[in-house]
Amino acid sequence: SGLTIEDLESAEHGLDLGPLRPSLLQRLETASGKIEAAPAEMLAELERLVRESASTAGDPGLVLVGRRDVRSNNSWMHNAPRLVKGKPRHQLLMHPADLAARNIDSGARVRVSSSVGSIETEVVATQDVMRGVACLPHGFGHDRPGTRQQRAEQVPGASYNDLTDPQRLDGACSNAALNGLPVRVELA
Repeated sequence: SGLTIEDLESAEHGLDLGPLRPSLLQRLETASGKIEAAPAEMLAELERLVRESASTAGDPGLVLVGRRDVRSNNSWMHNAPRLVKGKPRHQLLMHPADLAARNIDSGARVRVSSSVGSIETEVVATQDVMRGVACLPHGFGHDRPGTRQQRAEQVPGASYNDLTDPQRLDGACSNAALNGLPVRVELA
């Protein structure tokens, strides 16, 4: 277009580049020239997930998923006194039937173990989590040396990251697979 950074910097109130022109279809870089809503890679990943789910259908284990809270969205928020006050939000949530199957009472201290590590935390029974799922918030575990977050160090909660396997990847995009992590839960 011939437009330079200098042109933009010298235009104190911006530049009028004319009316907008549709260009999405020309910019798509797919073989079909269309938006691929179900590319082969994603469909293959869905098939893999279905096979994996079917192979563990009789397994009494659980899958771990993360959660966020408006006052605990990111770990830095645990260093802000106004955000950490109120009820604790670090507990593992599980369906009452899953707790009963393991002879665990709501409020008990449990050990959550994955193939790479384990943590201890309190568990709370809730109907808000489906059977077979354990739900733990991320962003906790500030009690380690060197965090330099004095307030956050006092906030209870174990680190979700201690359970995640760095070798476990989402097959469709190769991102770290942080949800659907197979875990065991037992009394601590």
